[in-house]
Amino acid sequence: MKVFYSNHPDDVKKYDTEELRQKFHVGEIFRLDSINLYYSHQDRIIFGGIMPLNKVLNLEAAEELRAEYFLERRELGAINIGGKGMVIVDNTEYPIDKYEAIYVGKGSKKLSFSTQSLNDPAKFYIASCPAHRSCPTRKISYEEAIHTKAGNVVDVNRRQINKYVHDDIVDTCQLAMGMTEIEEGSAWNTMPCHTHERRMEVYMYFDMEADTRVFHFMGLPYETRHIVVKNEEAVISPSWSIHAGVGTKNYKFIWCMCGENKDYDDMDNVAMDVIR
Repeated sequence: MKVFYSNHPDDVKKYDTEELRQKFHVGEIFRLDSINLYYSHQDRIIFGGIMPLNKVLNLEAAEELRAEYFLERRELGAINIGGKGMVIVDNTEYPIDKYEAIYVGKGSKKLSFSTQSLNDPAKFYIASCPAHRSCPTRKISYEEAIHTKAGNVVDVNRRQINKYVHDDIVDTCQLAMGMTEIEEGSAWNTMPCHTHERRMEVYMYFDMEADTRVFHFMGLPYETRHIVVKNEEAVISPSWSIHAGVGTKNYKFIWCMCGENKDYDDMDNVAMDVIR
């Protein structure tokens, strides 16, 4: 796993474009027949892609964890953005279709991922964070997710927020995870913007055409920077940073959070006249 270390905001404001990308941008999420994960010291989140095709992929503890198995001290959420797949948790099978999710609690020892069709591989985007207690494993369908409409035409930010790993659906230790769909004709996500000092967050952008780009804004509200993102790329957002984006065309993104609490509405809103 590539490791991303924590960064002080006073240091970040001195970064040029390349260094900013090196410290916060992830350019390759999915790799065929591979488990491709990244470890951030921001609240110790692990995130990345699992894309099985010709073989079953077993998620095992990496050296960075110094654990007997991956979920010895962790919990995990996964959302499938590809073809039909299968997740096996301690010998129990969970068929996971496109835009379905699964939550796996701390203490699950065996975790594997496979694809149901060689013509349409599954793409599991996962997020994992430390856990101090075990919660039951549960599959969450798209229909079971909490769907919330947000934004308006005037502000060019109409979107549907789909909450999968959320307290109203599944019991977790500290992980929250969902998917936001930007409506046709809109461009902005999370604008007006906010921070949340009690949680970090990762955005993974997907369902974008080859020439589509998202300009993802980050940094202190009065010291903003941007990272240009292509399809199936991610940006790490520290708790002190805003996280918002505008696309040249339609897109979706998966968000995952962990930290001090799981309260989705615990945000520190930023007034527009503060942003620089």
